[in-house]
Amino acid sequence: MPTAYFVVRATVSDPAKRAAFDAWYQKEHLPDATKAFGITRARRFWSASDPSLHVAMYEFSDLAALERGTGPDTMKPLVAEFDRCWPGVTRTREVLVLAEDFAAA
Repeated sequence: MPTAYFVVRATVSDPAKRAAFDAWYQKEHLPDATKAFGITRARRFWSASDPSLHVAMYEFSDLAALERGTGPDTMKPLVAEFDRCWPGVTRTREVLVLAEDFAAA
């Protein structure tokens, strides 16, 4: 089964809040989410073309593991904590399944 990714895009519109958001995500949210999802790898990005866009990618061994790891019982407390700490920061979520992993020789 191919690797699956749970992707969360957050828009931090206020430039003055981005450093605090970044620190909170790094020190609190990313470790909490990684532990709750039962995964060992996650990546975060700030968009170079849209500085307000933050993207987190959580890597799962396959789609079944992603579906187990991101069920309602897991997501509800994570979403509630995010909303409590960052009201007004909008998010979208999507699931990606690896179609190809290509490396030039």
